[in-house]
Amino acid sequence: MSDLPNEIVLRPRFRVSLKTNLELLEAVFDEVQEKSFDIKRLDEHIFVKFKKSETTFWTPQLHLELSSFEKEVSNIRGVFGPNPTLWTFFMFLHFGIGTLFIILGIFAYSNYSLGKNINLYLVGMGFLVVIWFSLYAFGRLGRAKGKNQMDQLKRFFRDTIAPFERINSDA
Repeated sequence: MSDLPNEIVLRPRFRVSLKTNLELLEAVFDEVQEKSFDIKRLDEHIFVKFKKSETTFWTPQLHLELSSFEKEVSNIRGVFGPNPTLWTFFMFLHFGIGTLFIILGIFAYSNYSLGKNINLYLVGMGFLVVIWFSLYAFGRLGRAKGKNQMDQLKRFFRDTIAPFERINSDA
């Protein structure tokens, strides 16, 4: 995993291919014991979360998806992200602001076509753009605050797959 490059990414993703069969890899994640994390597996999906005592508003989680398309080769796709409920709410806010922006744009265009004053609509659209950028900055702030815990999740993942030979990786 790259160490989170300075680009516009709120939910960093990675992919790792290992020289092992899928059942062995699943067994390793089933048996791993870590005092700081709750590890849950549902079929090929593994969710690594911090224990409640270490959880804050900004605490990240790690979602791993295991797959295998070749014999003795297993692929792991991972996503670091916030609590899914928080992420859904965050995306709902973005969608709502985007929808309001479009609605105000339609009203502004209609009133402009009729020769009416559109200053209020333009101010509203500008305000929505400011809110939109504020939400983005808020998300970046959250990622920065959760970076230490994200590094702990990354270390846990690397230590867990260390016994296996890597075929390729962007991790």
